[in-house]
Amino acid sequence: MAAGFWSIAQAHGSKRVSASSETVGYATGLLTWVLAGGVFVAAKSAVDEMPSWTLCFWRLLIATMVLLPLVRHHFPDMAAFLRAHGLKALVIGALGLGITQGMMFTAMETTSAVNAGIIFSTAPIITLVMAHFFLDESLGPWQVVGSVVAFFGIVVIAVQGSLAVLLGLDLGSGDLIVVAAAVVFSSYCILLKRAKFTLERLPLLVILLAGGALSTLPFFLYELWNGEHSNLGWNGYLALAYAAIPGGALMYLLYNWSIDILGASRAQGLLYSQMIFTAILAWLILGEAIEWYHFVGAGLIIVGVICVTFLKPKQAPQPVH
Repeated sequence: MAAGFWSIAQAHGSKRVSASSETVGYATGLLTWVLAGGVFVAAKSAVDEMPSWTLCFWRLLIATMVLLPLVRHHFPDMAAFLRAHGLKALVIGALGLGITQGMMFTAMETTSAVNAGIIFSTAPIITLVMAHFFLDESLGPWQVVGSVVAFFGIVVIAVQGSLAVLLGLDLGSGDLIVVAAAVVFSSYCILLKRAKFTLERLPLLVILLAGGALSTLPFFLYELWNGEHSNLGWNGYLALAYAAIPGGALMYLLYNWSIDILGASRAQGLLYSQMIFTAILAWLILGEAIEWYHFVGAGLIIVGVICVTFLKPKQAPQPVH
């Protein structure tokens, strides 16, 4: 899931590479979200072979180890950064890249990859609402409307379009865990933005990934102690390998590249294609059904995203002294 890097780009800014082709940038950005969507599918396919926190721990650890040699020239800067901000960075990484992903993988035990991909796409909207309260950022009427519309989109999916399910509050636990994961991820985004780290994006990502891996280690050890051992067949090995390398390290590298070419704002704008790719991949690979309420819910979420993202309140002009 490249959403963790989305928030790093949002908080850190970006550099444009004018000589690079924008077509390549958009293709790279879209490929990023195809790979990210595949992580939902990989996690769902591994449910019967690997406990959720075990998958999360090994995914983060392997991705960290793969990326570590690529930032070796930044080791002195990373060491200085850890001395100054180590605990804060590790806690933030634990929230956004450890706890969030562990919750998502846990949710896969009781919900579909299609549901998870669509519901989690509301995380940027939740982040904007939280930023209004915790960072005092402007939240105009269209942002309020968009947030409400997106919320109804989540409800439609969670109750499977059934009024009886809604009235009986018979909501799927997996869907509720995904919503909770989106809230935790939004908290990570707020903390990361408030921290204003100046370390370059990729070295910062490696440190946050390491924090995520450390935070999931106790959950992984608990699963071992509780007798929840992995029983990996080829499917489980492939799921882990995909989630850690193409859906992990490579995905983050591609997203970093797309930000350099397109700039942070346009690269982040492709984020919402993830739910589409997740649904298509889950249908093709897992045989998950895409029901009418998925289309309705996703449509409401997209409308909400448009309201929140593209109809931002105008900033009041600063007085000239």
